[in-house]
Amino acid sequence: MYSLLRPLFFKLDAEKAHYTAITGLQTLLKIGGKSIVTNPINSDKRLEREVFGLKFKNPVGLAAGFDKNAKWIEELDQLGFGFIEIGTLTPKPQDGNEKPRLFRLKEDNALINRMGFNNEGVEIAIDRLKEVRKNKANKANIIIGGNIGKNKITPNEEATNDYLICFDVLFDYVDYFVVNVSSPNTPNLRELQEKKPLTELLQTLQNRNQEKQEPKPLLLKIAPDLTNSQLDDIIEIAKETKLAGIIATNTTISRENLKTESQKVESLGNGGLSGKPLKNRSTEVIAYLHQKSNAAFPIIGVGGIHSPKDALEKLEAGASLIQLYTGFVYEGWELISKINKEILLTK
Repeated sequence: MYSLLRPLFFKLDAEKAHYTAITGLQTLLKIGGKSIVTNPINSDKRLEREVFGLKFKNPVGLAAGFDKNAKWIEELDQLGFGFIEIGTLTPKPQDGNEKPRLFRLKEDNALINRMGFNNEGVEIAIDRLKEVRKNKANKANIIIGGNIGKNKITPNEEATNDYLICFDVLFDYVDYFVVNVSSPNTPNLRELQEKKPLTELLQTLQNRNQEKQEPKPLLLKIAPDLTNSQLDDIIEIAKETKLAGIIATNTTISRENLKTESQKVESLGNGGLSGKPLKNRSTEVIAYLHQKSNAAFPIIGVGGIHSPKDALEKLEAGASLIQLYTGFVYEGWELISKINKEILLTK
């Protein structure tokens, strides 16, 4: 079905198409009910996985960035995702960068975005999460991750406070947390990936986490542009701060090996690249972390998954779970069931 709709969406500006697609999904669900988009295979008990203490109905999740403000959790859940990550959320609402800020590279099955953590603020998201959690069935069945960041106007020296605010406000309504210091679209944010500031940030959050009666899994999302030496630091930091896991990877600032004309790519300006061109590097990072750490922590693999084969490569490299974003945009919700079917065939 999505293959018939995609040409229509792709005639629109990429950001406008995003909201049009969601509106279309909501309409489909109202007209045809859950069965029109739900494939029973996604709930096959053989797909269940327990990772960092949580039971996932299947290993295919939705990456952060698609539902920044927790507006569409129940609709997206009905597509068959095993978990949904909201955000990136910041303490204060912010508009993000100027439009246009989301671009398709169709020849590469890729996107470039410089959204800039546009979101309505963590407090607004809480109101929506409360509604989702009111449904008793959803309390346990929808695994929700909270991806948190800092406001653009917050200097790096004060960033920890922004992360703590989001952590405290979200704590009762999400199942796990992701610390995002790897987006290339907030000025100087990636400086927080350096060993000293990152260790201090994660340890502060972990200390707060351990004060809770039931601490939540705390994960770190990293960039694909890190060197092996920096990845070694990530492994050391993850062990030292007792992280529950790593998400590998965010978008890349690299523009290497693209099919799209370089002049066109340059004209689009800065931003993070996602999609097929990121596939190999993301898998390399997963494999490096898994092998070098001796599988010391679970990894959620994300980056360039556009087919079941891509998904299996991530899992074989050492990922315990995977996430979709750009592949979901290009291939539609059928990709979820295709991946899960292939996983079952390999069992």
